[in-house]
Amino acid sequence: MTPDAGADTAPATTTRVTPRRRAARAALLAVVFVCAACGLVYELALVSLGSYLIGNTATQASIVLAVMVFAMGIGSLAAKPLQHRPVVWFAVVELTLALLGGLSVMGLYAAFAYLSMYTEALVVVAFVLGLLIGAEIPLLMVLLQRIRRQDAGSAVADLFAADYIGALLGGLAFPFLLLPAFGQLRGALVVGLVNAVAGLLLVFLLFRRDLSRRGAWAVGAGAAAVIAILVAAFAYSTTFEVTARQALYRDPIVLSKQSQYQDIVLTSRSTPDGDDVRLFLNGDLQFSSADEYRYHEALVHPAMAAHPKRVLILGAGDGLALREVLAYPTESITLVDLDPAMIDLARTDPRLTRLNRGSMNDPRATVVAADAFTWLRTNDEKFDAIIIDMPDPDETPTAKLYSTEFYAMVAAHLRDGGVISVQAGSPYFAPRSYWCVGATLGSAGLRTLPYHVDVPSFGDWGYFLAARDQPVLRMNPPTEPRFLSDDELRAAQIFPRDRPPLDMPPSTLMDPRILRYAQGEWKQY
Repeated sequence: MTPDAGADTAPATTTRVTPRRRAARAALLAVVFVCAACGLVYELALVSLGSYLIGNTATQASIVLAVMVFAMGIGSLAAKPLQHRPVVWFAVVELTLALLGGLSVMGLYAAFAYLSMYTEALVVVAFVLGLLIGAEIPLLMVLLQRIRRQDAGSAVADLFAADYIGALLGGLAFPFLLLPAFGQLRGALVVGLVNAVAGLLLVFLLFRRDLSRRGAWAVGAGAAAVIAILVAAFAYSTTFEVTARQALYRDPIVLSKQSQYQDIVLTSRSTPDGDDVRLFLNGDLQFSSADEYRYHEALVHPAMAAHPKRVLILGAGDGLALREVLAYPTESITLVDLDPAMIDLARTDPRLTRLNRGSMNDPRATVVAADAFTWLRTNDEKFDAIIIDMPDPDETPTAKLYSTEFYAMVAAHLRDGGVISVQAGSPYFAPRSYWCVGATLGSAGLRTLPYHVDVPSFGDWGYFLAARDQPVLRMNPPTEPRFLSDDELRAAQIFPRDRPPLDMPPSTLMDPRILRYAQGEWKQY
């Protein structure tokens, strides 16, 4: 032990030694700060990845946090026998954590794409990372006491203050720095590198003389190997991501973009009738160019039968519903979609502009990038027709868009005599979800008319037409639709005996029943 390492057998009694001890102590607490930030980023990365791939952020967060906190307790106990050689074991724990934490997102993505066993792999990864994070604190406490011995309460206060402040840094850096700059996969690898370097600096700058020559070489070689693996994984990450993503889709991927809100993928394959272009958001199919006209005609034309002058579209950032609305002599159309990246693609990507016929650039349309829930709360405009084309309610952020509170705000923006059209999922494959949407509209003071059509890419797909008075399902298009006719509309109101209407409770913000139904039905579908 040397004065640089802070030998506890020689108390700091001179001004020459005290600054060194203070500097060493500050350096160790700085490493605690960095390690805590890295540990929290690993946790957030696992939660974020699960929410993108599986949905249901609440469940993913519960699994990750519960497993990791439990494993941290086990790791703290497991670190007791390691305290006789804290420098060596801290180096082993930190390098292992940096390697596994850095590769965690890549490994879980591979498990999801190639093995279809994401949840099982998530539990294992969360447990192992929790063990290693839990083992850090006891070892760091021993090292802190070696620099300058102090009473247990003060040492714990200092260590945990650095730990919690570091966690704040990690929690803020993940969404505002790492995700925008690197994305999930490469962001985890960058954090792993930072983690490895921080641990290495602590060992070699403060406690180098605690290591034997062989031990120093072993730690150095291990660190070099970990850093080399992480750098190689970073270099390979783009190729890996493209290959793994392609394994999830039947058709070749022609565009892939990770926006602030979602994973946007376009696929395309040649068919005898032309290219079949498909849009996926977070892995869920949004449309196929082969039959999207069936879906959008059924959604839009019943709401436009009275030729409304002012129309509001919520969602539908691809511009396809807007294309159908623009066929009518409307005065103004407002489209509100959450994701600016999706709006930009719909305006500029030639595959999308060919399908939406340039609707997102039409002068009659005002396109707003905003959360629909927030926009409704802060806007007092009223409309003759409101068309709601939201993603499936199988994730926590989208469940609120199928709540009583949301539909009540929608109704407040409806002029007298106006109608609302809502896509509601499949009454055949997801009957509880579908009829829950109808019950929720009813709980918001609206009367509803259910109907369904066949969309081959989706199967049997359902909608609700809603109004303050009983709505009537009819059409009055300015041009002949490709699919819908009066006969189809009459048939659309009939539900088969094996799929009768269900008496479901409404979904609310505080009790999002639609989320439970959707997770149980839509994911199986």
